[in-house]
Amino acid sequence: MKGLTLYPMKKVEIIVRGEDLSFVLDLLERANVSGYTIVHNLSGKGSHGFHEGHLLFNEEDTLAMVVSVMPEEKARSILEGFAPFLNKHSGVVFVSDTMVSRIEKFKR
Repeated sequence: MKGLTLYPMKKVEIIVRGEDLSFVLDLLERANVSGYTIVHNLSGKGSHGFHEGHLLFNEEDTLAMVVSVMPEEKARSILEGFAPFLNKHSGVVFVSDTMVSRIEKFKR
């Protein structure tokens, strides 16, 4: 069996309040990001204190994380589009280097 070929990409993780999730998804769609994963009901501690996940019947008051992998130029475009949002809303963005084996799944 041949070795796996890996290609460099950027992993972008965005954590926002549930009520702001639609903004993030719209931003990713407009940037033609090929896909993403959403994780709802996050718990954690940040600059605004501890945030409890799993609130009954109210996903808008919980935190959500959107994870996506994309080429570096798209990551830059996402960050430019997200910067004005962060000036008025709470949230955080993490960008890290990653490698993917099936490059065709991440470019469109």
